[in-house]
Amino acid sequence: MQIIPELEANYHISESQHTDYQKNGHILLRNILDKTEAQQYRDIIVETAQKFNTEKRKMEERDTYGKAFLQIMNLWEVDENVKKFTLAKRFAKIAADLMGVEKVRIYHDQALFKEAGGGHTPWHQDQYYWPIDTNNTVTMWMPLVDISVEMGMLTFASGSQELGFLGNLAISDKSEETLGNIVKEKGYSITRAETMQAGDATFHAGWTLHSAPGNLSDTMREVMTVIYIADGAKVTEPKNQNQEADRLRWFQGQNPGELVGSAINPVV
Repeated sequence: MQIIPELEANYHISESQHTDYQKNGHILLRNILDKTEAQQYRDIIVETAQKFNTEKRKMEERDTYGKAFLQIMNLWEVDENVKKFTLAKRFAKIAADLMGVEKVRIYHDQALFKEAGGGHTPWHQDQYYWPIDTNNTVTMWMPLVDISVEMGMLTFASGSQELGFLGNLAISDKSEETLGNIVKEKGYSITRAETMQAGDATFHAGWTLHSAPGNLSDTMREVMTVIYIADGAKVTEPKNQNQEADRLRWFQGQNPGELVGSAINPVV
């Protein structure tokens, strides 16, 4: 019987790393998982994602969003071993330390697998989708395999989190054009890693503008993400249909004004 590692050991965040994250709205952290941990969890997550993937269309039949990645959400609800990954104290402590808060809650996880030949991910803001009243949100983006730029590396507009909500722009050709123009006009520095190893991760704030090129390789870009919200946040009145869908699904129908705290938003 395989013993799955518990991810409780602390990963130290320095004051300079906290400062860099606060300034840029994103940070790259190396070796959060060691090679053994990364491989074991990769096997579990890939198997579970394949089991629950519902995308059956050919690439040419999909829109820009559909070409960008296979998206399989909240795997921790359906697999006990994925649950150990998503609710890991090691990751949650990093998220809390970067944001400078005491406690964080899970919003949801999602596997984001960009297929070989998959399209670009347009410029967007994650928090466009989230009906919450705090800017203290962060997404961990962790490759499960070693990746390079040609596989679709996450790309950030450093400092763009300062802009906050930029309108009802879902991930689309429109968001690519509108937000891409803002990035150019503001002169934000475009930042991305050349390579990442399995077990490295980026963390980015909910309002940070980011994108990714297409996958030009012949290898699936396997990435697992976990989104964290500072404890004490409240649900807000949805600004668009996607926020309403999130309110119903990820907050289990909690009403605007209530503290985030449904059964699937545990403190971690």
